[in-house]
Amino acid sequence: MIAPRTNAALKEWAVVCRALADGRQTLLIRKGGIDEIKAGFQVIRRDFWLFPTYAHQKAADLVPAVHAEFREVQAAQPPAGAIALQLLATVEDVGKVMDLERLRSLEGCHILSWDCVASQFHYRNKPGVHVITVRVYRRPAVITVQNTPAYDGCISWVDLDKALATEGCTPVLSDAEYGARVADIRARLAGAGIIA
Repeated sequence: MIAPRTNAALKEWAVVCRALADGRQTLLIRKGGIDEIKAGFQVIRRDFWLFPTYAHQKAADLVPAVHAEFREVQAAQPPAGAIALQLLATVEDVGKVMDLERLRSLEGCHILSWDCVASQFHYRNKPGVHVITVRVYRRPAVITVQNTPAYDGCISWVDLDKALATEGCTPVLSDAEYGARVADIRARLAGAGIIA
């Protein structure tokens, strides 16, 4: 059950948002923004809008199969100051992966290159990343909000100026397909090197 309204938003690369939107990806690999590095990334919300970002995303951080799509996403970037929100995510599972090699088991479950995953894992000499399994819902129409200085910076979480209604949001994957994805991710991450 999703909340009827939320103002919580998680910044994510626009190209990853597209993979989540069409069901190719059901997990996020997160380290946290520069401004969060002291306390570290935390999942502080269970329901949130996906806030597409264009800063820092580059083709080299993606698997080669999505390089052309990356160029399309970059070209379709909304006008400066506008943020297009259409995807809502709910958290199913969160685990902190402390063993880099365990992340290899997730290849094919996301569009990030291995070099990008390894770089995030080792960022600031603090090994580990969070793997978050999410269920993604699509709102019937895009909501465009204006960017504000409060939304800027290298932070993961944003509190939107107003809560947006989630009415009409539908899951991008069927219950059966999503259940199978969750079971697969759990199986891939079972065992040592994971902190729940």
